[in-house]
Amino acid sequence: MTQHIFEFIISSRKGFIRLLDDLTLDELNLIPEGFNNNIFWNFAHIVVSTQTLSYVRTGILADTSSVKYNEDYKKDTKPTRNVTQEEVDELKALALTTIDQIQSDYEKGIFTTITPYATATYGAEMKTIEEVLIATLSHDNLHWGYALAQRKAIRNSK
Repeated sequence: MTQHIFEFIISSRKGFIRLLDDLTLDELNLIPEGFNNNIFWNFAHIVVSTQTLSYVRTGILADTSSVKYNEDYKKDTKPTRNVTQEEVDELKALALTTIDQIQSDYEKGIFTTITPYATATYGAEMKTIEEVLIATLSHDNLHWGYALAQRKAIRNSK
């Protein structure tokens, strides 16, 4: 079952990447009216959040210092600058390689004992890495939905 969860996460992230690829850098940086972030923030947020949820909140790592871009895209942040194409490309790569790393660590047994926690988004306590992965998939798709709505708002404003 867990193999399928990893496959679904990768598949949904590839879909999100296709959405990014269909937009200009200006569109990725634009905050549509009625929103407090942009399409790229939603994408980058899922990348950093999954690493934080899987490694830090579970007690595997002590802090977020190893999560690149965490300070820019963690919960309760907003875009403060325009992103460059280089950052977009790097985060698209990280969106997939970080899941590959989590899967590799899962297969090595890194997550056999974790500290249970509940996220602010869903509130349900997660006691296993499998529950964290299911929440990750839900969280990823929540933000993909926001990004789709933002794309629609951007295109309708032209």
